[in-house]
Amino acid sequence: MDIVIGMIFLVIGYFFGCFSTGYIVGRMSGHDIQSEGSGNIGTTNALRTMGAKGGALTFGGDLLKAFIPTLIVRFVFCPWMGYSNEMTYLMTLVIGLGVVIGHNFPFYLHFKGGKGIAVSAAVIVAAFSNSVTGWFMIGAGLLIFIVVVALTRYVSLGSLIVVWYFPVFTTIMYWDTSLYFVTLVLSLLFTMLAYIKHSGNIKRLLNGTERKLGEKK
Repeated sequence: MDIVIGMIFLVIGYFFGCFSTGYIVGRMSGHDIQSEGSGNIGTTNALRTMGAKGGALTFGGDLLKAFIPTLIVRFVFCPWMGYSNEMTYLMTLVIGLGVVIGHNFPFYLHFKGGKGIAVSAAVIVAAFSNSVTGWFMIGAGLLIFIVVVALTRYVSLGSLIVVWYFPVFTTIMYWDTSLYFVTLVLSLLFTMLAYIKHSGNIKRLLNGTERKLGEKK
């Protein structure tokens, strides 16, 4: 039964993720974000191509489309089902993973979406905020991201560091539970998806050609 529910949540999350905020905001403001800048529909390219307002709207929309399903699952569905903390965390990760996959690979944009970092950040907040340790890691992760980007001006580098929070938090909090292996695999999928979508950024970081925040093409 729980496996069926998990599959349903994955599909629901996917369709939430397919709401491509950057693409929609771009169209409404006369931009085709897929043909401007890096061609990515995420927050960073929205900021570069549409300015602060477009970037903020894209970021806010991407957070919201992840918060809505993950918080409903965590605070409404799981308590109603009487799930344990471990199962609640697992189900939150499942629907959150669906959102990331939908954001990264929206079917109506020929599966060419964003890189999933803002969406993953929202899932981190939804999934981790059930303990003091979780809130500490959320705050520390935000600080690490800000410091890395401020010092290097590489948004991609900060993003690639923060996505390791999923497996790290899972190991810290659930290593001694029966669901640890499953949640660890799910956690690593978030990290893997981020690295796959950032493969071009990683190559450019290694050869020194990655564009910095605020740098014109």
